[in-house]
Amino acid sequence: MPELSPRSERANAKKDPTEWHGHRIVTEADLGAVFTDEVESTRRPHSNLKPILHGLVLVTLIGLLIAAVLVALAIQRGEVDFGAAEPTSGPTAPSCPAGPFDYQDPSAITVNVYNSTTINGLADTAAAQLRGRAFAVVDIGNRDVSRTGMTAIIVSGPDGAANAFTVQRTIPGSLYLNDNREDRTVDVVLGSGYSGIVPPEAVDITPAGLTCLPEATDEAAPASS
Repeated sequence: MPELSPRSERANAKKDPTEWHGHRIVTEADLGAVFTDEVESTRRPHSNLKPILHGLVLVTLIGLLIAAVLVALAIQRGEVDFGAAEPTSGPTAPSCPAGPFDYQDPSAITVNVYNSTTINGLADTAAAQLRGRAFAVVDIGNRDVSRTGMTAIIVSGPDGAANAFTVQRTIPGSLYLNDNREDRTVDVVLGSGYSGIVPPEAVDITPAGLTCLPEATDEAAPASS
């Protein structure tokens, strides 16, 4: 191919729009190619991370679902205890009910008589006296108590407080103890101070409260022997 003269080269350069006085002109196409490559290079790492992030989220959700199912099964089997508050019981009866209580018909009161002393036949004697006053004596036996020198301890549950009041008015000097039993029976635990029941004409049937053990606690509660 014949060499072009400098004048011919200059003429051809004028015809080429990408050159100017021998220098190449950067065109819009060149800029687009350059910036497209840069954008693609910056976007490519982020686009590659998307599947990884989606996978991690999916694995996390599956793990949480499995953990929730396992915890639910453990709770159902009783293997997991979150320390839920224990249910509160209903209100307990006071150790010494306030009253006042009405005097009851002795024939409607079931009484158990127990001897806490070494005095032979004391329970049988008291039981006979109470039966003579129409009380329904059912059980006769022995009981141990931690108190000494007392006359008698009258024991009942909340529903038997009025019955206990009636028995207490029959046995002077006796003290009351609530043991929260659910029926209306009354126990009479005799001490060495017991000397009998009051005469019928001396029984005070005026409504009133019970005379309870001082700071009524289980320290004087009768126990079967």
